[in-house]
Amino acid sequence: MSARLVGMSPDNQRSLRTDARRNRDALVGAAAEVFEESGPAAPLDVIARRAGLGNATLYRHFPTRADLLVAVFAEDVEALQARGEALLGADRAGDALFEWLAAFVALVSSKRELATAVPAEGAGSALFDRWHASMRDMASALLARAQAAGEAADDVRAGDLLALCSGIASGAAADDQFDRLLRLVRRGTERLSGRSRS
Repeated sequence: MSARLVGMSPDNQRSLRTDARRNRDALVGAAAEVFEESGPAAPLDVIARRAGLGNATLYRHFPTRADLLVAVFAEDVEALQARGEALLGADRAGDALFEWLAAFVALVSSKRELATAVPAEGAGSALFDRWHASMRDMASALLARAQAAGEAADDVRAGDLLALCSGIASGAAADDQFDRLLRLVRRGTERLSGRSRS
């Protein structure tokens, strides 16, 4: 237990932990906004002010910029995973797969600069490896349901879909192009399975 908590009552300890969690959440939320507005090189003191906290509090929670970048990414990755888990119970397996892939494209597109700003080595890299594995697992599970329902060809691979969607996220110039390219991917997947829409 932290020396800071020794000798404190259980209620005070819980209050301190609650305050720390609230501060951390405020910093991550502010960082997400500031990074989106100004890019991953935005001054950290701007983030602290946006959260209504001091620089010392920011550095206590996130000693480096990379730590903060990873935390911002983690929130979105967890939300995408939770969305996928919910979609695993959806009635229309094909719709569920492509709803999740659209969310994947949106995440990759919106966080490209943050991803490249995280160091290629160390904890950030290890986390990214785990996140990539979790994305592959989720795409595989949703694709398997679509294949079992006859809404995707048996020889379609989750890795191929993610590669195509990553390309869309990196290369599309606008939201309407994202949508058109995703429709093309879906049309090709359904045509291969003999269930192409008109």
